[in-house]
Amino acid sequence: MPEGHKTHRIAIDHREAFAGDLIKVTSPQGRFRAQARRVSGRRLENVEAAGKHLFYHFEGERIVHVHLGRYGKFREQKFQKKPPTPIGAVRMRMLAPERVLDLNGPTTCRVIDAAVREDVLQKLGPDPLAGGKSSDVFEKIRQSSKPIAALLLDQSIVAGIGNIFRAEMLFSAGLDPATPGRDLSKADFNRLWKIIVRQMKVGLKYGKIITVTAKEAGMPLDRVEGNDRFHVYGNEYCRKCACEVTKEDIGGRRLYFCKGCQSPVTHQ
Repeated sequence: MPEGHKTHRIAIDHREAFAGDLIKVTSPQGRFRAQARRVSGRRLENVEAAGKHLFYHFEGERIVHVHLGRYGKFREQKFQKKPPTPIGAVRMRMLAPERVLDLNGPTTCRVIDAAVREDVLQKLGPDPLAGGKSSDVFEKIRQSSKPIAALLLDQSIVAGIGNIFRAEMLFSAGLDPATPGRDLSKADFNRLWKIIVRQMKVGLKYGKIITVTAKEAGMPLDRVEGNDRFHVYGNEYCRKCACEVTKEDIGGRRLYFCKGCQSPVTHQ
């Protein structure tokens, strides 16, 4: 499932490619056909990301709300005379002069108004890539007895963090993933928040999650691929201390962490 850095990258790219154009919207698959007619032929004014959600703002205050989920994927193509044939079950096609954008397999694809968009946003926690307030995140975390590893996946607490980011952020902060939120000190949280913002900005810049430094990787970050981008996620051994990486289900997802580098909290 794309994490927040990816949706923000998609929003930037689609805004640059399609905003300002009159867009023909169709549903080759058919499931979005009736709603597509409500925005087809209108000008796309903006594309916005919030956590893992995308909002395509069309003139007339009509918005296409997209959540890619685990299987959703966009395909953007250029053409000269005739748009390419849709590949697979395309839920939504946005057709602009000389560009086409196809969407396959999203969890959510619907036309909404401003009130529904606001309702979606109200259910999300602060977005680190959109200037979200760290104090609001800390306030929710300190009220919970759930482990910090589970809280980081809760989109109502902080928007945009997924399974890879939470593993790497907790590792970089040196935090035991089982630490209850209420036991996290302000100093620990401030350190974690700086890491959250930094790693998500790096992911946005490079279009992929990279949590190691260029020095650790031994190469420029834009050349780092696969699990070499991570300290613990998907790896058998910790890149820092060489201890075996522990794998444990927390918050309904498999978490990777290093017991040697991530110490339990000893203060209240």
